[in-house]
Amino acid sequence: MIKGYKISLDKEESSHSVVQYTDEWESLQQHPNPEWFRDAKFGIYTHWGPYSVPEWGDEWYARRMYLNKKKKNGNFYVFHKERYGDPADFGYKDLIPLFTADNFDADEWADLFVNSGAKFAGPVAEHHDGFAMWDSDLTKWDAMDMGPRRDIVGELGKAIKGRGMKFVTSFHHARKWWWYEVSFTEDKRYDTEDPKYAGVYKIYPPVHTVEDPPSREYMQAWEEKVIEVIDKYEPDLLWFDSGLQREKFWRSSLQEFDGHKRSFLSYYYNKGLQLGKEVGVTYKDKDLPKGAGILDFERGRNDALSEFIWLTDTSIDEKSWSYVENPRYKPVNELVDILVDIVSKNGCLLLNVGPRADGTFPDEVKKRLLGLGDWLKVNGEAIYGTRPWVKYGEGPTRQRGGAFSEKKNKVSYTAKDIRFTTRGDTLYAILLDHPGNEETVITSLSNHSQIGFGKVESVSLLGFKEQIQWEQTNDGLMLTVPLDYNGSNALAFKIIPKGKK
Repeated sequence: MIKGYKISLDKEESSHSVVQYTDEWESLQQHPNPEWFRDAKFGIYTHWGPYSVPEWGDEWYARRMYLNKKKKNGNFYVFHKERYGDPADFGYKDLIPLFTADNFDADEWADLFVNSGAKFAGPVAEHHDGFAMWDSDLTKWDAMDMGPRRDIVGELGKAIKGRGMKFVTSFHHARKWWWYEVSFTEDKRYDTEDPKYAGVYKIYPPVHTVEDPPSREYMQAWEEKVIEVIDKYEPDLLWFDSGLQREKFWRSSLQEFDGHKRSFLSYYYNKGLQLGKEVGVTYKDKDLPKGAGILDFERGRNDALSEFIWLTDTSIDEKSWSYVENPRYKPVNELVDILVDIVSKNGCLLLNVGPRADGTFPDEVKKRLLGLGDWLKVNGEAIYGTRPWVKYGEGPTRQRGGAFSEKKNKVSYTAKDIRFTTRGDTLYAILLDHPGNEETVITSLSNHSQIGFGKVESVSLLGFKEQIQWEQTNDGLMLTVPLDYNGSNALAFKIIPKGKK
């Protein structure tokens, strides 16, 4: 693991309490999650790389193009052979020269993210495929030396930070060890076994059998890439995909890889102290011990109010994380509902969008992001900087909890599904659909409620200047949505208790 990093701190160098984190879990679990993250609520990241060139199937193209089997999104091998030729003659590495990103404009991306209402954003720094999207001194298999011949991470970091957003970089390269294993067993002619391309710092991992655990050199390289991005671009948040601790894949190397995790975490947390900035790290499943980072649910979320802050990462496309033909984009109304439900349960949303290979976003993606931004311009005070109430909400619809629950339990919220957030003494009640002519009843705010809100002083509807009709009864807080209010997504009511302003 990487050794020898010395952090020199004094009170003038950092606004944080001066603490030197060691590489022991007991120390790392004391690191606080960033307050900016608790306030931000919504971020965007992008799956974009050589796997975007075919614009087909999904982001697993690099792995599945070598495997002649039909998957959920089709037979990648057959598609590749028909479009590019036999994988033995045209391997994944040969897609890199086609990944030129001719129309990529970091400022346009950052403007789109700002206008969507995102408070943090950034790229996939390296996906499972092993192609680094930054100007790396560790490998030539990167976006500066090949393909776009531009520092994608660096350009986006400058543009995103320049617009007041926090910068996130995501890492998926722990899986590269087994990402191409299917090709080792399918056909010995594949380029994944060619020493020119296979190695610790090359596009493919060292050639090995399925039973072989990752080598020390491989794990060292994994950490060094993370450290390089930290040093070069100073991200505010590091996001990690699964793979940091998977017995099926790491087997006997778990303990040693554990040391690399502790090493980079202590380095990054101390780097945050040195720079005087709050930094955070996300993880999935049991990849890190509780408290050492921010728990993330892929395409899923908590089904109850949580005492700790957490994250959902999901894609705007139901089919894929990278851009593919015939996408199934979530509508704006669904994106709003997902965000509100997550925030009410003490979570944040990281929404993935996949650009085309040339670096442009489809109009349908732009419309959805800007639609979400329009809703947040009106209702953002019920989202940004808020904290959970004593309960996350009420209503008949239940979302199953946990990772991938989004697909297992697809729900459609109604006007009777209400979510709560707070800002000081102010309570926000957000209806997840328009009630039409029906009266809304918030039963949690009845005269007999035992949850401590008390009597209501005033109620207003965000985005509506006129007074609304309301009454607090033994059945609940009765609300009437004005007939001339034409909001089409979730409605946020601002509720002030008696004796407060």
